Amino acid sequence: MNLALFDFDGTLTTKDSLDEFLRYSVGKNRYLLNMLKFIPNFALWKLRFISNSKAKERLFEIFFKGMDEALFRAKAKSFSLYKLDSIINEQRMNILKEHQQSNTRVVIVSASMKCWLEPWCRKNDIELLSTELKFEDGKYSGKFLTPNCHGQEKTNRIKEYLNLDEYETIYAYGDSSGDMQMLAMAHFPTKY
Repeated sequence: MNLALFDFDGTLTTKDSLDEFLRYSVGKNRYLLNMLKFIPNFALWKLRFISNSKAKERLFEIFFKGMDEALFRAKAKSFSLYKLDSIINEQRMNILKEHQQSNTRVVIVSASMKCWLEPWCRKNDIELLSTELKFEDGKYSGKFLTPNCHGQEKTNRIKEYLNLDEYETIYAYGDSSGDMQMLAMAHFPTKY
């Protein structure tokens, strides 16, 4: 059996799903206000004083800390099922479908959140490894439940989830520096 590993944002999409989800879930005015609040964290990340993961966690804290879990999950599911298809790169999605049709096991490995990727993945019969959010007492805690699935964490998750020795050929598709370690695991890496 063969294996195909796909990054999601920028690889299977034409836009970043995180930014699209933020806009969708809080509306234009709140989105702009929250992005202004995030600027100091963005600057710290750009200057390499904080990690990509820490900056991203802070972004979610600004946008969603204290939000009711049921409401958040409803927004994520709605976005997943009714909005994600509008930003899918059809040409690259066709590559994924060709792998599925050739009986290749397909897994998306993404730093984006499970809550808005999982319904779309289920609909398309695709396995998913991604970042998860932490909810406590029915509210979003402002923290991640799992490490951000980016860079080395992608390979950690893949190795925890799969026995790579079982696959004759491994394909990997990615578009950014956060995918390099995953691409290095493949017999046939494709960087967009």
